[in-house]
Amino acid sequence: MSDPSRRDFLGALTSLPLLPGLLTRPEHLAAGPQRLRIRTVTAGITVAALPDPAVEAALAFLERSRRFFQEAGYEVQTVRIATAPLPLVATSEARRESLPQLRALDELVGSHGALVSIGPVGLDDTRTEDLGAWVAELIGSTRNLSCSVAVARPGGGENRSAEMAAAASIQELSRTTPAGLGNFRFAAAANVPAGTPFFPVAYHEGAPAFSLGLESAGLVGEAFRSAANPAAARERLRLTLDSELTRVERLALELAARERRRYLGIDASPAPGLDRSIGEAIEALTGRPFGSPSTLSACALITDVVRSLAVKTCGYSGLMLPVLEDPTLARRAAEGTFGVPELLLYSSVCGTGLDVVPLPGDTSVEGLSAVIGDVAALAVKWGKPLSARLLPVPGVATGGVAHFDDPRLTDSVAMGIE
Repeated sequence: MSDPSRRDFLGALTSLPLLPGLLTRPEHLAAGPQRLRIRTVTAGITVAALPDPAVEAALAFLERSRRFFQEAGYEVQTVRIATAPLPLVATSEARRESLPQLRALDELVGSHGALVSIGPVGLDDTRTEDLGAWVAELIGSTRNLSCSVAVARPGGGENRSAEMAAAASIQELSRTTPAGLGNFRFAAAANVPAGTPFFPVAYHEGAPAFSLGLESAGLVGEAFRSAANPAAARERLRLTLDSELTRVERLALELAARERRRYLGIDASPAPGLDRSIGEAIEALTGRPFGSPSTLSACALITDVVRSLAVKTCGYSGLMLPVLEDPTLARRAAEGTFGVPELLLYSSVCGTGLDVVPLPGDTSVEGLSAVIGDVAALAVKWGKPLSARLLPVPGVATGGVAHFDDPRLTDSVAMGIE
């Protein structure tokens, strides 16, 4: 079957409310009345070398955790391990020798139905010219492993060479992995703290711990649809999130006591799913298509509420706008109601940054580095965690259809940056 033309594609977008002919909905998302899902239970560990018994211990903990939350009535979509930055990938020489161990780690974790992030790579190496090729080889030869490049560290400034290394990694992944999908497991991380449960930027510090990431965009939409005005929406959202997340926190604290493992908190970012759109929730508040005037104030409102919650939070705890994981955002991007500059603007009041953003396949390293630099500048200026997960689509020009044979992603168009 040939790819749809842009005209046919946009016609489908405007005539169908949520892309039913274009979305591939995962079976585990298609059913279930739950108002809130646990996107991830992420166990943080420190390993001195690989293999390490801490990995097996974390996998056992995650299996018990999955059962614990399921028995309490929650769907647990994934379980994950985040390691402290690994010494075996800190320098060019060490990276060259690390691939067999990392592939073995990937296989072990995958055999237990889990995912793993090894965190930022290349932290101690000023020679980063080989990093892109190594990241592409690592991601291309594994299935369950994620990593990142730190382009700004918490409390520090921008790292220009790291921005270029991250851009080179993105370009290499787009060229060497099917449809460029290796970039789903890689990001440039700016000011991202340890203990963040969401991938691909997660990493760990200190004694073993765990954190939670939630899929709660449906709660935002529920609060906004039943509110008469922005002030009422703010209060209803706060009450809804506090109530629902407090229930999860009580369970997490009980689990921490049982397991004698540190609990770091909940990343309260209201992550969307293919059946629960944060874009649709924002439109319920503004009454306008996402990207129209008032979108910025809606983003700020959600973030203000998220950061005022009574529960212990960690990670981003802002607003996620993952273009390819949200049908409304994907549709509005295709309609041209917003682009990359607008996403950067929204990141100034919310954030995770630029998440699963489809780009033209011929985007240059310099163009990628410039966008990553803007994300890093925002993160440093405002002291907040942001990241850039960019997906150049091979063979697709600006405005062309961005289609992926992946159940986690919907269709949109390549968004130009050059």
